[in-house]
Amino acid sequence: MSDIELHQQLERRIPVAPLGLIIMPSAQQIGERVNNYIAGFRRNFDNIIKGESSFADYQKDDYRMNVSAVRFGTGEGKGVVIDSPRGKDIYILTDVMNHSLTYKMNGFINHMSPDDHFQALKRMIAAIQGKAARITVVMPFLYEGRQHKRSSRESLDAAMMLDELVKMGVDNFITFDAHDPRIQNVAPLFSFENFISPYQFLRCIIHSFPDIVIDKDHFVVISPDEGALDRAVYFANVIGADTGMFYKRRDYSRIVGGKNPIVAHEFLGTDLAGKDVIIMDDMISSGGSILDTAKQLKAMNAGHVFLCTTFGLFTDGPEAFDEAYAAGGFDRVITTNLTYLPPDVLDREWFMTADMSKYIATIIDFYNHNASVNSVSTPTDKIHEALANFNRREQTAFDKEMLETTEF
Repeated sequence: MSDIELHQQLERRIPVAPLGLIIMPSAQQIGERVNNYIAGFRRNFDNIIKGESSFADYQKDDYRMNVSAVRFGTGEGKGVVIDSPRGKDIYILTDVMNHSLTYKMNGFINHMSPDDHFQALKRMIAAIQGKAARITVVMPFLYEGRQHKRSSRESLDAAMMLDELVKMGVDNFITFDAHDPRIQNVAPLFSFENFISPYQFLRCIIHSFPDIVIDKDHFVVISPDEGALDRAVYFANVIGADTGMFYKRRDYSRIVGGKNPIVAHEFLGTDLAGKDVIIMDDMISSGGSILDTAKQLKAMNAGHVFLCTTFGLFTDGPEAFDEAYAAGGFDRVITTNLTYLPPDVLDREWFMTADMSKYIATIIDFYNHNASVNSVSTPTDKIHEALANFNRREQTAFDKEMLETTEF
């Protein structure tokens, strides 16, 4: 189904309420693109009932609401919603991993942490004061998502986060590639959506490497650990490729950097000699684990090695990736723009960005119309379509589509 056909499903559906976007300071860049896409979707609609009151403010150039996140000299803050939120279907977009933002506290410059961003989100929800028709939080990186289960006397931060938002009156929660989506069990009647991004990864690969062959004999999808196996198996089945997995052997007698260090990666899978591989994971943190996995794949005589992760955090900087790339350890790192990407990473030869702004805009548009998101949440048909065009080598039509459309 094309993007036009997808959005035409909404043309005769009545919106829940007038749409309002609250773009937190942490998500300004992607938020602007999301707003522009939504405006473009609706500008092209010739809705025969757009004059009715149910479609008030339906077609606009800007759906962003005027808000302010104030900081005092003590480091305290407040959220201010300047435009009236009354009766609106509000979507709050935040990036809790944007460490580039700073604030002053007692004369010192502090970088905003995930805790600061989550507190700022709660302030903005509190400032709405229950006047909105509905509130949806769009948090691409699930705050404290890695602290999702209890193995000793420790906090359950992800569960507490979701419980707080439910009690504050949030109606829907949208995230991407949650480390463990079972966190939604803390509020089983709450609307929790977890979206994935394999289609965007595929588009980047086949556009940049037109000579690869994607089938069971030439391509393998690798899970770097047992936790990422579901996403690897799904992607492999959709594109008709083989799959493999690494098992992380850890030293549970000690803790380094808050986790048990990895002793070795053990591979379970087929012979990789001459085959191109894609490693799929939810995030790159320091990068040590995924680089070690890529090194072992190259040692097994794999061909191209693509490192595809939804979130590229690069907490220890990109230098280790520079060294591995120079040594031929991998071919490309592909991550989305769902979280802040440092400028020094964006300039690297080995780095590619999978733009997700159109995808988020589509999700918000469907939500605002109370339409089913099944065709959006699982993009199997779109992957099949892109792969079929590529394998038929219809390069002229395919390249034209790549230039005229952005990743969804």
